[in-house]
Amino acid sequence: MKEKTIGIVGLGLMGGSLGIAIKQLSPNILIKGLDHNASHAQKALELGLVDTLVEEIDQITTCDIIFLTIPVDAVIAVSKQIKQLDEKCTIIDLGSTKEKISHSIPGHLRQNFVTAHPMTGTEKFGPTAAIAGLYTNKVVVLCDMHLSGEYQQEVAKNLFTQIGMKLVFMDSAEHDRHAAFISHMPHALSFSLANSVMKQEDRQSIIALAGGGFRDMSRIAKSSPVMWEDIFKQNKTNLLLAIQSFTNELDKCRSMVENEEWHALNQWMQEANRLHDILA
Repeated sequence: MKEKTIGIVGLGLMGGSLGIAIKQLSPNILIKGLDHNASHAQKALELGLVDTLVEEIDQITTCDIIFLTIPVDAVIAVSKQIKQLDEKCTIIDLGSTKEKISHSIPGHLRQNFVTAHPMTGTEKFGPTAAIAGLYTNKVVVLCDMHLSGEYQQEVAKNLFTQIGMKLVFMDSAEHDRHAAFISHMPHALSFSLANSVMKQEDRQSIIALAGGGFRDMSRIAKSSPVMWEDIFKQNKTNLLLAIQSFTNELDKCRSMVENEEWHALNQWMQEANRLHDILA
């Protein structure tokens, strides 16, 4: 007998890797998958990321736990399509922004929802990008937990712990401010770096000279434009502040180089080195 039924809406990197992680917990968990892209859904089934497919959101609302691993605007849209839900059903969204989602969930469903952000991922997307261990030893930020039902809080905490994640609790507005600097602005920089190089250098020069540093900095420019457009839109204010902060530092660098203030430049670089004392 199946002990739990889990639904995953969105069968790309995050949803597919979640399917792998959940399957490792117990063979008695039935995973239903839903994706608006029919070929992605079929590929997820072929890869064994889910056990069965459904075509409509109503077919997944009977699950014990539902994960929404879809673009952040779609999380809100899907939540508004759900008219009725068992009081013990737990819906967990994995969006990269949290405040707008947290406050846009319809009132009659808010206790069923847990808003979470796993701090993990790669630049790849689609079901073929799914990998084992994506969530292991990574942080998941759980936001506005006081708005979720006590039962749903425990379900989410237990499941994330079981798949090997470290729990951090945060207010959704605080999360979005921090995420703008740590995640969203670096993506904007990577997209900008890629475009600036593409507009200045020919293909052969890029291939010949691009070493590890450039590849590391530009890697996340391969991320899904659809997903990141929504993230930038939802976290616009915080992202603009983060971009301005970066611009101020880049202007300092330009000024020191322009004026040949080499000692000051060296000190500025040493300050930047201290970041890795924190990350070590």
